[in-house]
Amino acid sequence: MQQTKALDLSRQDLRWIIEYSPERCVMCGSCIAQCAQHAIEAGMMRCNPAMAHAEGSGQRGQHSAKPVIRQSTDPERLCVGCGFCNRVCPNDAIRPVRNPDQRMPMTARGILPLKRGGRSNLNTQRTLDAIVVGRISQMTDPALDSERHTFDMLAPLGRVLLPRELPLAVRGGNLVKTGSTPPVRWIYPLIFSDMSIGALSTRAWEAIALATAYLNEKCGLPVRMSSGEGGMPVKLLESDKLKYFIIQIASGHFGWDRIVKALPRMKTDPAGVLIKIGQGAKPGDGGLLPASKVAPHIQAIRGVPKSTLHSPPNHQGLYSIEESVQKMHLSLNAAFGFRVPVAIKCAASATSVSVYNNLLRDPYKICGGFFIDGIQGGTGAANEVSLDHTGHPVVSKLRDCYLAAVRQGLQGQIPLWAGGGIGMTGSAAADAFKMICLGANGVFCGKLLIQLLGCVGNEHGRCNNCSTGLCPNGICSQDPRLVARLDVDKGAQAIADYVLSFDSEMRKLMAPVGNSSLPVGRSDALVSTDSAIAEKLGIAYAC
Repeated sequence: MQQTKALDLSRQDLRWIIEYSPERCVMCGSCIAQCAQHAIEAGMMRCNPAMAHAEGSGQRGQHSAKPVIRQSTDPERLCVGCGFCNRVCPNDAIRPVRNPDQRMPMTARGILPLKRGGRSNLNTQRTLDAIVVGRISQMTDPALDSERHTFDMLAPLGRVLLPRELPLAVRGGNLVKTGSTPPVRWIYPLIFSDMSIGALSTRAWEAIALATAYLNEKCGLPVRMSSGEGGMPVKLLESDKLKYFIIQIASGHFGWDRIVKALPRMKTDPAGVLIKIGQGAKPGDGGLLPASKVAPHIQAIRGVPKSTLHSPPNHQGLYSIEESVQKMHLSLNAAFGFRVPVAIKCAASATSVSVYNNLLRDPYKICGGFFIDGIQGGTGAANEVSLDHTGHPVVSKLRDCYLAAVRQGLQGQIPLWAGGGIGMTGSAAADAFKMICLGANGVFCGKLLIQLLGCVGNEHGRCNNCSTGLCPNGICSQDPRLVARLDVDKGAQAIADYVLSFDSEMRKLMAPVGNSSLPVGRSDALVSTDSAIAEKLGIAYAC
């Protein structure tokens, strides 16, 4: 008999237990073939039925063996609860079940590379869920008709000058322009946040890009998509669809060699450039693309060999806000002939207001936006301890930044864009509307998009295997066998349909408040059912 040690993993220690019914199984092998984690395998079950052979001879045992499906306890092949085995089983004979007695948080240390790729339930209590729209126009201020009224739902990306700063003069009775103004793009108040080709599969990235183009060209919604760090395909850089994309540069500078070489052949300018200083899911942790996801096409786009790619937690050579404005904003604006707005993305933290105040004092009038990312965003690719224990909820930091600008009379000059958990517990439109009322010009979302593509990861530990390259739905994988499972057209249609619903719901929220345009800073439209939240945000308390 095999000796068992106290620290050996058993099925009862695992996060997910495979519930299997041998009597329903026909051993077709579909579940084993489709399991991305190789968490199940074929095995034999020993049977010892008692059988009567002759009258009066009594019963005699007889050994037999029966083929069955077994769950692996190998640390590198553990079930993640994606449920793909149940999806392909013709007889519903197998499914993963969450194990309430699991010991993985303790047993994983030193056994598994488990500290990346997990989401938990630590941060599900959201400020936005304690806020409702409380000011409804009725007899005094008539409400609008959400179905027939024309709404102006556009937000700026680019530096907006004060009236007294505009280079205008009256000459000979005519208003003439005496100088240049910073570039401004008026776009839809929802940006598809940065997820790179590499972090996502080529098909997943293509589905989001296809949805972006469809919403712009067929639906008339000027939605923009951030490329994420790692560059873009050359054909896209040289196409007229580039105008729908915000090119991101992060601390690793991956893919920028190809972007720079494509500059002379670009038919149009991108929608903007986004300098990523930090992100909300793992602030200060930098980025990491494991070697398992650096496929040949990723190597070509990024110009790197097959190895683990790490982006430092800060841009090397930038040690102050003033230096970042001087070096990066000027150089990136100059690269595109000062025709493209350049914005900064930072993680929400106690220092967010300081960063925003320094950007407002930018003497070059060149900062085109401040993207602030909260702790409740991110996919299953983030480090668990960073994801759960570092960062800041975005709502109060957004409000602090907006009020800091109001006190200086500079609100609206540098557009505020906020993200981090948008649509996490319900309607993304409701979350966006509340954020706009608190001071945001618009919102950005990322995790919501991969959920629309079929991601099954959640806040309760299901799947969240983004960092391993073994995504069962081919969304965050570069394995051709897994990537083939994702239908690009259906994925793009799901995203487009959601944004159209988002647009309709935004109108249904703007109409009763009585706003034809985005209610930026209209905090009087909100009330909170939590007195502490109401006091912190400066809105009414309702009970």
